[in-house]
Amino acid sequence: MKGTLLALFIFAATIVLVVVGTLWPVPSAVAFAGGGANATLVTTPSTPEAAVNNLGTEIRLNDWDRAYTNLANKAEFSEAAFQRDLQGSALSLRTYATLDGFDVQPLHESSSEAQMRMQLHWSTVVGIFDETRDLHVVRNGDRWAVDWPLQKQQNVPPQVIAVNYLRWDVIYPGAGEDWGAQEVAPPHVRIVDMHPVNRAEGTVVLGELLNDDVVPAFVSVRADLIGKDGATLGSESSFDMIAHTILPKQVTPFLIRFPGIDLSQVAKIRMDPTAVLVPASADPVVEVENQKLNPIPNPSLTGQLSNQSGETVNVAHVLSTFYDKNGQVVWVAGRYIDRALLPQIPVSFEMPVPEDLAKDISSEHTMVASYVSGEYR
Repeated sequence: MKGTLLALFIFAATIVLVVVGTLWPVPSAVAFAGGGANATLVTTPSTPEAAVNNLGTEIRLNDWDRAYTNLANKAEFSEAAFQRDLQGSALSLRTYATLDGFDVQPLHESSSEAQMRMQLHWSTVVGIFDETRDLHVVRNGDRWAVDWPLQKQQNVPPQVIAVNYLRWDVIYPGAGEDWGAQEVAPPHVRIVDMHPVNRAEGTVVLGELLNDDVVPAFVSVRADLIGKDGATLGSESSFDMIAHTILPKQVTPFLIRFPGIDLSQVAKIRMDPTAVLVPASADPVVEVENQKLNPIPNPSLTGQLSNQSGETVNVAHVLSTFYDKNGQVVWVAGRYIDRALLPQIPVSFEMPVPEDLAKDISSEHTMVASYVSGEYR
């Protein structure tokens, strides 16, 4: 009898908790479900902020049908165009990105319309990308709906683009061949500039690496910080703060971070550049145009990338090297472009520069490492 009563009590308590959780969900549960720390479950859009929060939650849950249906201006474009606007029209970092969270800021509101700013935080395999959209929100009776500011993609007319570029292929041994007896020396690379910089987060080692050979190389740089007692304080590599594939006589910057290690602890730095022979080509050509160094209080480098080839660059990695008046490297910055570079359509970029180093910068050089679907270049 006691067992039966206990089972009935547990069953009733479970039903009550399910109902309570459905009607009054706690914020942490909503965030875990995909709504974000600032969002609630989709509710009646009785305010402009509620309408924008609903839209953000629907995008985060990939509920494209509901998100599109609730837009005030959906008659102006298709659901597919709305989804492409957020995820990109070609394979890129955006294709598999997820909305990690969003912030909503009211700008202006009247009885019939409002202006809201929505900052989207996209999570990708290389980190977080922030995107800001200024939204016009309109009232229809007791409900509010968002006018989505669709960014129309520029189209390039059909044309023939002549291809004329250098290319290096590597012939691998066939079955049964004694490849071990045919050892190929790795490309010769060397560090042409290196020095450490002390930052609040720790020591940073930066510089430049030159491919001094006549063949392309896949390169990496590893550094060991040696303390005053001879012990190794830390070992780190350049990871993605380097252009790994570099052509003959090409230079790539590198930056290696050592979090939590102050430069005053370091007596010596041991550098280990490595290189492997790889096939490569000088195409696609991505030109960097309209570079501009912007001064304090918000120092940055801005410019545009222009894909001069006839194929889509799925992922572009921009690396900028900043020099002082003597030509010494002051800082290295890197940024991934979250959308694909379509042929001949310029894409803007912005590279922040540490404010305390900006005063020492006299010039810069920017290069682009590119990834075309199925091939890193």
